[in-house]
Amino acid sequence: MDSITQFALGSAVALATVGRRSTPKCAAWKVALIGGMVGTLPDLDAFIDFGDAISNMIRHRAETHGLFYITLASPVLGWLIARFQGDRQLMLRWISAVWLILVTHVGIDLLTIYGTQILQPFTDQPFGVGSLFVIDPLYTLPLLLGVVGAVIIRGASSWLWNTAGLSVSTAYILWSLMMHQHASQVAREHPPVPNQATKVLVTASPLNTLLWRAVVMTEDAYYEGWYSLLDQERQFTWTAYPVDRAITEQYRQHPDVARVASFSHGFFRVEKINDRLYVTDLRLGLEPSYSFRFDLGLVSDSKESRSERVGVRPNLDAGLPWLWRRIKGDTSPLSVQ
Repeated sequence: MDSITQFALGSAVALATVGRRSTPKCAAWKVALIGGMVGTLPDLDAFIDFGDAISNMIRHRAETHGLFYITLASPVLGWLIARFQGDRQLMLRWISAVWLILVTHVGIDLLTIYGTQILQPFTDQPFGVGSLFVIDPLYTLPLLLGVVGAVIIRGASSWLWNTAGLSVSTAYILWSLMMHQHASQVAREHPPVPNQATKVLVTASPLNTLLWRAVVMTEDAYYEGWYSLLDQERQFTWTAYPVDRAITEQYRQHPDVARVASFSHGFFRVEKINDRLYVTDLRLGLEPSYSFRFDLGLVSDSKESRSERVGVRPNLDAGLPWLWRRIKGDTSPLSVQ
């Protein structure tokens, strides 16, 4: 999830764990600030250069999101915070708070489709559900309001704000999981190619959980589909995009292609354009704009390639109005002109 969400969640969890018994040395605003800072720590790996663009994608949400490492680090961080605050009587509460903050950070990342390596160092397999988009105001706003209320409002009732914020955001997570299951069932019931074995991916669309995007992989094409809970018909609208099967098979063993294929769980595309090789993660974006598209260099170059990210974000001026129309049931395709 985005940094604002992770900060808000960290603040809310810290207030729920430490805040009720806070002392003058650790006022509510300090608890919220420290919790928010801890909540953003795992994503600092995004500032590390792992050597090439594909490695930077794959190594994000790796060791810093591993539950094993989080469990080892939490006592140290909790002790440091309590010592910094000069209030060692809250040390055990801070240790618990840090562990819960980091675990919930990983938990909501797991709900996105990107891929979170929660079982590091035992495996680098990425896991992602797809029930939440990386930015979703309906999840974030209740957390922010609850934290602000707990910090600003005086008296015992102030903690009810934080409790309410956490309760509403958690309920929204449960809603997203149920709707993801529903959309996945719809995709399976009405596939783009009946009676053919396919790989199916379903994920929430940007900023909401009413509109769902699906990607289906077949041998000769991949299909992008959209389904809104407000659609008149209970099925996805599919668009086919051809895949050069020969090129895919020819370069499937290319080290960079293989890495993207594994990280994307097989939802990828390989292209050869003007003697240059490109690979795209089809999970993150929408046709024709994908965030993680990589130029692997000249196919005739026998030297080890250094991947370069050439992904393009969707045009927001056209995309946001189309998103709103599609949520309301307008099945007209997105115009990229």
